[in-house]
Amino acid sequence: MAHSSKIFCCFSFLFSTLSIIPLSHQLEQHPLDSLTPNEFIRVQAIVNQSHPTTTNDITFQYIGLNEPDKQALISWLQNHRTTPITAPPPRQAFVIARINHQTHELVVDLLYDNIVSDHIHHGFGYPLLTFEEQNGASQLVFNHAPFLAALNKRGLKVAEVICETFAIGWFGETKQNGRVVKVMCYYLDGTVNLYMRPIEAITVTVDLEAMKITHFRDRLVVPVPKAAGTDYRESEQKEPFGPELKGITVVQPDGPSFIIDGSRVRWANWDFHLSFDARVGPIVSLASIYDTEKQEFRRVMYRGFVSELFVPYMDLTEEWYYRTFFDAGEYGYGLCAVPLEPLRDCPANAVYMGAYVAAQNGMPIEMPNVFCIFERNAGDVMWRHTETMIPPDLITEVRPDMSLVVRMVSTVGNYDYINDWEFKQIGSIKVTVGLTGLLEVRGSKYTHKDQIDEEVYGTLLAENTLGAYHDHFITYHLDLDVDGCE
Repeated sequence: MAHSSKIFCCFSFLFSTLSIIPLSHQLEQHPLDSLTPNEFIRVQAIVNQSHPTTTNDITFQYIGLNEPDKQALISWLQNHRTTPITAPPPRQAFVIARINHQTHELVVDLLYDNIVSDHIHHGFGYPLLTFEEQNGASQLVFNHAPFLAALNKRGLKVAEVICETFAIGWFGETKQNGRVVKVMCYYLDGTVNLYMRPIEAITVTVDLEAMKITHFRDRLVVPVPKAAGTDYRESEQKEPFGPELKGITVVQPDGPSFIIDGSRVRWANWDFHLSFDARVGPIVSLASIYDTEKQEFRRVMYRGFVSELFVPYMDLTEEWYYRTFFDAGEYGYGLCAVPLEPLRDCPANAVYMGAYVAAQNGMPIEMPNVFCIFERNAGDVMWRHTETMIPPDLITEVRPDMSLVVRMVSTVGNYDYINDWEFKQIGSIKVTVGLTGLLEVRGSKYTHKDQIDEEVYGTLLAENTLGAYHDHFITYHLDLDVDGCE
């Protein structure tokens, strides 16, 4: 049997309770809180009831919070300080569902359990791909005779083949061609680094609505790169494997300085709201810093998140030209979040938080350890001065630099994005996305760079292995409210 397609998110749940106030102690739900499991279930039921599944085919591509109006929320926050019983803005969910082969954008009221609006999208663009339909599309090739013949022609074993789906981009078409994806396959056989062993020059097109292969082309036979030397697992490395370093342990004997109360995080002079979304991942809201002179919190940012990660490849060959990926909009930056490894992804003093996403049927799925929160002391100095001009005194004052980090890692195919929100004592917020993971390479007939006599849109990295030229464009949504909205 062939390997199944790659599903990177694990769905067990582990939640650290250190410094986290139990839900039973929370006085109320914040209007910006992520949807709860119960709310996912209610949304699914409401949509299904409005479009009975006996006559309609429904898949849930996305379910998330329908963000309340900013001015209404700010007004509620101001009134809530003096009148706690003030009703919050309406709590609603935003749903993107495929119903009878049409894309519906629905707003669901979670107070009255009804649908506020139901808009059918007619323009270009498609909703998030679900794991279920990606897996279904990638498995079709293993029952497709021409594909099996192509493997046999190359002398490849079906059991060592693994496939994944690719969105196809938009190139100026004036007519919709349906929801289709391309399927590309790789060969394991001696390595887990499948991306270094592409089965090149085979194009498979799948119609997601019909869930069938609509086009197959085997253009030419390209050697599959060798497996030797490609396995990245530490257990598979030959000695010596890098310099040996002694361990470093971070110890906070009195516990962390931050407090997590539901979705509210407080640390030093910072106070902010943290939530999770399947498309964009971590959302930081209402980030405010305390002004000791004014004796009040001053808001710095109303809302911030990674809006999109655009990854275009600069390869014009038939099997590569369409690779212009929107990692958030097509695959889900949050949907592809992976469980963080304690002591590896995050230090020993980290606290972990889980989240929920919706499956294709609308039911909630737990995602473990998608966030870690920790205080960072990298040995840096925030401020210092040594005064030597007042003899015989030598006056030295040093302020060590401490910060609070909120981290998520999203594995979208071959790339791992390390997303950090770092809150500094000096009042700044540092946002970073670190790119790591594995290269996406193209198989090639060339074994040495001196053989290349054409444009290959990449660099020869090893025998039969081209590193394709590409870019990563990361865009942020940052609604900054420094001392107010004006």
